[in-house]
Amino acid sequence: MDRYTLSGLLAILIWSTTIALARSLTESVGILTAAAAVYLIGGAICIFRLLWIGNGLKKIRNLSFQYLWGCGFLFVSYMVALYLALGLSADRNQAVEVGLLNYLWPALTLVFSVPLLHKKANFLLLPGTLVALAGVFLVLAQGSSISFASWFWNLRQNPAPYLLGMIAGVTWALYSNLIRRWAGPDGQGAIDLFIPITGLVLVGLRLFFPEESHWTLPAASEALFLGLATLVGYAAWDIAMRKGNIVLVAALSYLTPLFSTLISSFYLAITLGFSLWLGCALIVLGSILSWASIDNRPERETKRDEAPKK
Repeated sequence: MDRYTLSGLLAILIWSTTIALARSLTESVGILTAAAAVYLIGGAICIFRLLWIGNGLKKIRNLSFQYLWGCGFLFVSYMVALYLALGLSADRNQAVEVGLLNYLWPALTLVFSVPLLHKKANFLLLPGTLVALAGVFLVLAQGSSISFASWFWNLRQNPAPYLLGMIAGVTWALYSNLIRRWAGPDGQGAIDLFIPITGLVLVGLRLFFPEESHWTLPAASEALFLGLATLVGYAAWDIAMRKGNIVLVAALSYLTPLFSTLISSFYLAITLGFSLWLGCALIVLGSILSWASIDNRPERETKRDEAPKK
């Protein structure tokens, strides 16, 4: 496993640790306020880094139009859709259901890699995806009264969060694949630009959706940590998607809800049930099947084999 692929695993671990802190922060200051604060802190560090590096802005200007605008739009859209979906949820159960739709992105990343990156898949892709998603459902739904009946009932009563949750899952899967296609393994990312823009957009949304916020020292500490973790996590993911083994990283990303639940159990004192361990087994099995279903060779090697022989 090379260092670029390892950076993807680092991003997965970082995202897993931030869920518990994000939940605690949003309970104190509100969903949009927390999101805006996190991305403004991360964005400020990004701007400083761009200015510190003499040719940082010049390198960004040299990026392709497709990557800069296309991936930038998908990045901002994902963050806005996700936080609005959580903020518009009627209660915690519905927020968990919306989160489940967001966690479609690991499966969709592998599925989209077939048409977008011309990966080859065999018959194991479908059962692997279904098994892993079943595991995600068990992990996220543990200890709560979530059922398909409640899904349909809430969908009729409050459809906006579900639509936004689905949009979040689709946009992040597209982003993860199109980074590789438009920037290429030898290109440079623009996370230092995407993160501050996302912060400004979230500030604008905060003005339209007022929230009651109570800032404390623990809340400020959580916001600072999340701002740093956001920068490191998305920068590591960007590198992994451009230069690492995208199929392996996407398969490992199925473990994100599991790691998140395990870490949250310690930070938020959540009791773990049997469904967690069953979900863990299904996630691991589905990840292995999904990873094994797709041709994992580098793009150059695949293209060479597909070239007509003289």
